[in-house]
Amino acid sequence: MMSAMRYVSGPTDRVVVVGAGLGGLACALHLAAAGRQVTVVEREPIPGGRAGRLVDSGFEFDTGPTVLTMPSLIEEPLAAVGERLSDWLDLQPLDPAYRAYYPDGSTMDVRTDTVRMAAEISRVCGPREADGYLRFVDFARKLWLLERDHFIGRNLDTPLDLVNLNLLKLLGMGGFRRLHTKIKQFFRDPRTQRIFSFQAMYAGLAPHDALAIYAVIAYLDSVAGVFHPKGGMHAVPRALAGAAEKHGVEFRYDTTVTRVEISGGRAIGVITADGSRIPADVVVLNPDLPIAYRDLLPSAGSRSLRYSPSCVVLHVGSRLAYGKIAHHNIHFGASWRRTFDEVIRDGLLMSDPSLLVTNPNPKTYYVLAPAPNLETGPMNWRGGLGARYADSLIRTLERRGYIGFGDGIEVLRVVTPADWADQGMAAGTPFAAAHTFRQTGPFRPANLHPAYPNVVFTGSGTQPGVGVPMVLISGKLAAARITGGVS
Repeated sequence: MMSAMRYVSGPTDRVVVVGAGLGGLACALHLAAAGRQVTVVEREPIPGGRAGRLVDSGFEFDTGPTVLTMPSLIEEPLAAVGERLSDWLDLQPLDPAYRAYYPDGSTMDVRTDTVRMAAEISRVCGPREADGYLRFVDFARKLWLLERDHFIGRNLDTPLDLVNLNLLKLLGMGGFRRLHTKIKQFFRDPRTQRIFSFQAMYAGLAPHDALAIYAVIAYLDSVAGVFHPKGGMHAVPRALAGAAEKHGVEFRYDTTVTRVEISGGRAIGVITADGSRIPADVVVLNPDLPIAYRDLLPSAGSRSLRYSPSCVVLHVGSRLAYGKIAHHNIHFGASWRRTFDEVIRDGLLMSDPSLLVTNPNPKTYYVLAPAPNLETGPMNWRGGLGARYADSLIRTLERRGYIGFGDGIEVLRVVTPADWADQGMAAGTPFAAAHTFRQTGPFRPANLHPAYPNVVFTGSGTQPGVGVPMVLISGKLAAARITGGVS
């Protein structure tokens, strides 16, 4: 049984997209393909939103996501307007996708070629663990195809939209069990259990709390392949914006929208900081969803949410290069469950941090440490805590093999939860609402406003959720609300 799909009512010829993040850009391309007149209004001088760019003293840094999977989801909005991905982006597959470092001194290269990965797991953990990996790949691939086609890649208005045979298949696969429990069916070694479950943090949950349906993140990360665009991750929004402009989308950069103008229960345009008015038949909002409700719409309307943990990011330009590291490196601390409990449940900084270190070129480093969001752990980040914690993380890296890391630093930019909040992210987290059961699928904040029938949302705060693949899909789903499913 399925409910009738909700679409934008009334005229849809002129669409204003507020925000040139990946969701807004994907939406704009699908709308342009469907013949809509689209204007994208962006407060920054460049596209990208969270996938921005920082330049300091000759060093260039990606400010947002650094891990790119599923390039087919970039290809889709480009193909909608007749463009080829290869004409806009040079994507290089990463081998290994990650290099994992464990507290016992062992390392494991995560390779997307299953034969080579099985051999690597056998080398580190033994042949029985490699057999479990091959069973996991089979399970996760089936899970991804099922979720992509029937749950992630379609608009969901009510739980009734899920009630079909595919839901029974998902139940039968154990998709609603706990992720850690499911992972233990395939892996016995704590090292493999970690590498195929740490991704739950992206969904805002610990592996022992997340649902097994989120094994698909590990599949996309560790099996389907990880890529790096030439020019960095910011090359992705640049490409999408370039293609959109080529196909008639108007961009207004350095322009801040202060509110959506409502009349007769409908959006009729947006008002900018300089007092200008841009008329619209439909308004698509790409800012963080709770902030869009709070700042841009006349009445609150959004419900209270549980937010994902945040992170502290160090952008480091260095004199030093480390020849033995990979592009993406995960350094696991000795503690595991306690680390998640500290950050997510107790609102504390990790006592034994697990860190992601991305090294896109020899002397540029992106260091990410999970941290509590501002609701769970309201810390005084503006009072020097950011600098002190950065020093602590640098010392941790030096203990884990980055000899002389602190002394080699030429440029250091520290981004804390307070900075994420300043950029317009609710609870100071770039990872939006956590993917609890009550905030997943049809229970996640809807991408069509409940009161204003021509206000649509895109981005990680709405369906289907967090991460570059999901945000790109959210753009397509938002466009489908406007075009009636045709694009």
